[in-house]
Amino acid sequence: MRRLATIVPTLLGVAVLVFAFLHAVPGDPVEIMLGESAAPADVAAMRHALGLDRPWPAELPRFVGRLARGDLGTSLAYRAPVAGLVAARFPATLELAAAALVLAVVIAIPLGTVAATRPGSLLDRMARGVSLVGVSVPSFVSGPLLVLVFSIALGWLPISGREGPATLVLPAVTLALGMLGILVRLTRTAMLEALSADHLRTARAKGASLLRTTIVHALRSALPPVVTVVGLQAGALLAGAVVTETIFAWPGVGRLLMQAIGARDYPLVQGCVLTIAMTYVVVNLATDIVHGWLDPRVREDA
Repeated sequence: MRRLATIVPTLLGVAVLVFAFLHAVPGDPVEIMLGESAAPADVAAMRHALGLDRPWPAELPRFVGRLARGDLGTSLAYRAPVAGLVAARFPATLELAAAALVLAVVIAIPLGTVAATRPGSLLDRMARGVSLVGVSVPSFVSGPLLVLVFSIALGWLPISGREGPATLVLPAVTLALGMLGILVRLTRTAMLEALSADHLRTARAKGASLLRTTIVHALRSALPPVVTVVGLQAGALLAGAVVTETIFAWPGVGRLLMQAIGARDYPLVQGCVLTIAMTYVVVNLATDIVHGWLDPRVREDA
């Protein structure tokens, strides 16, 4: 309940910061919409209609009041409610982030676990290599490289769009690579520490199999920090999706945000950022709950 209570001030703080920063950015959205040849009277009338002729500190209370009523405003570029525009794009972003999350977790946790059971082996070195590549290569590099290889050179997968499962593969892999690298390294480190615990050495000495001690005992001990990072990275996937969606023309909130920034569409930028922030907060809350279920000490400390 304490964590739930922090959601409102957190989102309010994000909203105020985004509102202030956007109004400090050079450029006039009215001139972008009307063009440089527009008459000064038309520009002034449009600025007054949009509330852009007042200083942002004076406009802030009205913005916060609308936000409290659930009104995200009207898009300057699309002339449509921001809430409807974001809601129409959010399922695509959620689909991409979920696919990347599942892909990273399904590969990283088994790979890190197996590597920890055979430290120094070829498999262990390969796992560390995968981790290094995932952490080091940003998505704006890995995405075009994947397009060059699998779309242009081999012709196996489509380049862009959202028209079926095949179009999801390259964006999901691009988005998952960074998280995959982090999770492989973290899982391997946590498993090495868990496998060296006294009670596991005692269990092995009494004849317990390596498979049983690894899966039943060590993996459960190693999961809490991994789950915490998975939750944090799941929220970060939404922010990372901005670049990935732009590269692959994926029609999600991230691409909508980039288009809104280019058009200086203040209400739409604020709506997109608040949606990402809200999702991040909810994911972190769910992570805390799962972490407490896995580790009773966390519940006691809370």
